[in-house]
Amino acid sequence: MTKYGMVINLNRCIGCKTCVVACKMQNNVPMDMLWNRVINAGARSYDDAVGSYPNLIKQYTPVACQHCENPPCQAVCPVGATHTDEFGRVLIDYDVCIGCRICMAACPYNARVFNWSEPVRVPDFDYGQKEVAVRPVGVVEKCTLCAERTSEGKDPMCVSACPSRARTYGDLDDPESAISLLIRDAKPEHLLPEKGTSPKIYYIT
Repeated sequence: MTKYGMVINLNRCIGCKTCVVACKMQNNVPMDMLWNRVINAGARSYDDAVGSYPNLIKQYTPVACQHCENPPCQAVCPVGATHTDEFGRVLIDYDVCIGCRICMAACPYNARVFNWSEPVRVPDFDYGQKEVAVRPVGVVEKCTLCAERTSEGKDPMCVSACPSRARTYGDLDDPESAISLLIRDAKPEHLLPEKGTSPKIYYIT
């Protein structure tokens, strides 16, 4: 079996938001929505530093769908639109989604967004978005781990675009994969482990 996951090294993340922009472009995410966010952890605003002078640092935490083993969004979906595919990716069937937004309330990571906009395609724009499903107005959207890319053996666009190489993507079921070795050696953590969702996204702190 193959089960995809990701490790994000917060010590390498510089908060540049390249992953945010790359995600929007790859997946044709509407202007008023984000599938991938970068939070300035421990600060009151994005520009704040953490600590006391002269020991000031900035800490950034990229957050998107955690592709949980036990996804609460899937458990509450009344129509079965949210499902886990054979690669462990938590996906949404946009033809089935009724836009009730119960899944948004159930997600402890605030990773889902409601699409209020009619889909718009940029003509003659070749950045991979032509292969991405068109989402109609009135459905919930989120990170898919770039399913169109990863199904072809490519990395998600956020991984490919990261200038500081803070992200490692791969097969969690392969004990010799780069991600499995990294998890074994670095002992990364999950976000909100107390929620019991068992994410496939890990963080090195």
